[in-house]
Amino acid sequence: QVYLVESGGDSVQAGDSLRLSCAASGETDYITKMGWYRQSPGKERELVATMTSDGTPLNYVDSVKGRFTISKANGEPTMYLQMNVVKPEDTAVYYCTAEMIWYPLYEDRPPSRAWGQGTRVTVSS
Repeated sequence: QVYLVESGGDSVQAGDSLRLSCAASGETDYITKMGWYRQSPGKERELVATMTSDGTPLNYVDSVKGRFTISKANGEPTMYLQMNVVKPEDTAVYYCTAEMIWYPLYEDRPPSRAWGQGTRVTVSS
């Protein structure tokens, strides 16, 4: 199993910076991709950014391009989301996710996904 724990959410002002962290534990060698989603009450969960397991960014939602950066810690399975020039529209619960392919040791397991508990970001204008 893979377990994810987010941290770093806070209540901030528009224009501030914030860094979210996602610490992965368990069978982390089988993680192939990681990413960040966010969700506000009454809204559909939205993909924010994704990366490969080695930290190479894959994509960003248009609304955060140029402001947010996804990255991986050196030598450990911790993912970051650096949030710069935050806007009220960034207010949401941010969730960390990981995709696992259980090759080669557990070849009969289907690919699976893990989620963190979420960390809340509130941006005031």
